[in-house]
Amino acid sequence: MVNIQKEVQVKLTKGLIDMIVLQFLNGQPMHGYQIITKIRKSFGVYFGPSTVYPLLSSLEKKGYVSSNWNMESQRPRKVYKLTNEGQNLLNFTENSLNLIVKTIGTNGIPKLEIETKQPSATAPHFLNKTKFIPALTQ
Repeated sequence: MVNIQKEVQVKLTKGLIDMIVLQFLNGQPMHGYQIITKIRKSFGVYFGPSTVYPLLSSLEKKGYVSSNWNMESQRPRKVYKLTNEGQNLLNFTENSLNLIVKTIGTNGIPKLEIETKQPSATAPHFLNKTKFIPALTQ
């Protein structure tokens, strides 16, 4: 059962990585390494620089994040910040995820009970609301 939980968590994290990054940036501006570390601590899934930096670049090109170089630290770091467009996307995604969870829960698909731990303070708030996963196999 634990392996299924981990598999589902990894799959959801991979599928929602862009939203997770936007949610982290909603809390505070961050540089890439902070994001990599926070994902690993929050979800137990490692996304390396070859995943996170191209994602940040893509989010910036789409206007969801902006960046500035912080030259005040010991080494220069590019710091990313959520834009208004990014906030709008985050709000839309949260509403969409809530609708999906509600729909799955009301269409007669049996729910598989799982142990839930206390929501992580660092996990995106929209991921802390789901307390079940649908039983897709019988």
